[in-house]
Amino acid sequence: MNVIFVCTGNTCRSPMAEYYLKAKNLSNVFVKSRGFGGGENANENSVKVMSEVGIDITAHKSQPITKDDIENADKIICMSNSHKQLLLSYGTDKNKLSVLGGGIDDPFGCDIETYRYCRNNIFKNIDALITDGFFDEIKISLATKDDVKDIANIEKLSFSTPWSENAICESMEAGTSFYVARKGDIIAGYMGLSKIAGEGYVTNIAVLPQYRQTGVGRSILEYVIKDSMQELEFISLEVRVSNIAAISLYEGFGFERVGLRKRFYTNPTEDAIIMTKNLI
Repeated sequence: MNVIFVCTGNTCRSPMAEYYLKAKNLSNVFVKSRGFGGGENANENSVKVMSEVGIDITAHKSQPITKDDIENADKIICMSNSHKQLLLSYGTDKNKLSVLGGGIDDPFGCDIETYRYCRNNIFKNIDALITDGFFDEIKISLATKDDVKDIANIEKLSFSTPWSENAICESMEAGTSFYVARKGDIIAGYMGLSKIAGEGYVTNIAVLPQYRQTGVGRSILEYVIKDSMQELEFISLEVRVSNIAAISLYEGFGFERVGLRKRFYTNPTEDAIIMTKNLI
């Protein structure tokens, strides 16, 4: 996983975050930091407060974020919402973007105690991301009956009329393929796909609340599409007309709106858009 921390000048917040996460030595996590300017050394107070915890950032030189950086990153973690909005204006995939801790105040020009507070805030929020599995590699695989309880839990947390464990088992036994996305030991999301005579119909796709907007749903969908290329002519699904985020995700993968099912959903009652992606 390629991770980039972003702040304004890339001399204070983002290098502190970069070097702290590097010090964690997470497997298969590659870290750098960027800003919207370049060429300066790490801020003197940043160097001091990082040295207090045994991390040397004196070699750091600020660098501006580039198009290649954005394209090659799996996660771009901004220090403020304004950085996120600026990157969105560049056309950055919103699913790559997040804001650390809801926002880290810029300590530039402040005293050493402010830098210590900033450092500690950065460390605390990076630790929380690690605990939540944010940096774990997403692994997609076919589900087994051992995964049914986790799938049912995701259903319960995602839908007003969730499938029960029995319903999932019966669907699995009837031939529906269930794909699960694992982050470490946690099943973070799943997708069900019924395959009938060369046609694919999505039963549901859902992600645990804490893993939404982290690329889990996108990873599942991408995997299933690639896995189905040689077997299916198309994949079709329904989505609530109000679920703008999901509609945008599906359209990004080439799904097209082909119809409408009136009052398809309940709790609340709502129409469903039928979307289909041709695979041949």
